[in-house]
Amino acid sequence: MIVSKKLSKFKEISHGFFDKKGGCSKGIYRSLNCGPGSKDNKKKVIENLRIVKNKISRNSKNIFLLHQIHSNKFVFINKYSKYLKKKKADALITNIPKLPIAILTADCAPILIYDKQKKMIGAIHAGWKGAYKGIISKVINFMIKKGCEKKNIIAAIGPCIAQKNYNVKEDFRRKFLKKDKRNMVFFKKRKNLICFDLSKYIKSQLKLMKITNLDTINIDTFPKKNNFFSARRSLRLNHDDYGRNISLIMIN
Repeated sequence: MIVSKKLSKFKEISHGFFDKKGGCSKGIYRSLNCGPGSKDNKKKVIENLRIVKNKISRNSKNIFLLHQIHSNKFVFINKYSKYLKKKKADALITNIPKLPIAILTADCAPILIYDKQKKMIGAIHAGWKGAYKGIISKVINFMIKKGCEKKNIIAAIGPCIAQKNYNVKEDFRRKFLKKDKRNMVFFKKRKNLICFDLSKYIKSQLKLMKITNLDTINIDTFPKKNNFFSARRSLRLNHDDYGRNISLIMIN
């Protein structure tokens, strides 16, 4: 488990960006696959989620997960929410203690957020689609609507695929440049390939929202040696599926 130095300063919350070590799954899912949507044995995934929850807190509620759809939709969970049913969205916000909220990734960027005054947390699944569609600004604006202030928000961007391993096509680049010509800075030519910097793009969006208290964990999920599940690496190895990394945050 990897933690953000900035989020770790606050003892009233627990959080973690988990790699693929420490679980019970086998084969291509070895070992801490937390993806219910994968083709892994469901009992193994449930056990892996239990392992993760206990690492954070044995006294907490079950981890709340989403049915992620690469959107800009988010779910707010308060004491009145009927949150038993899995929602289709890509970000969670809550102010409920002992409720771990989590998102799953396999190259996309996980973002964990905390407002130290309002005691509100958020977890965002930011792939290029969600980031492009504005999921980050939507979450921040909602938190502000609920009384949070930008100066009190801390955001940590977790491990995701690095630019050198994120090859994209020309139409992908054109899409971003059509939206804003300044997006050119997130692309780089490398050995005749176009590479996209997802982490840098996400960081720029947080800065545009005037979130300055940022932490970026610069670990590339693509290389096998870094011990993270990677959709792109699995595709290159001709696997028919891949495991999911989990990142979660909870108010203690």
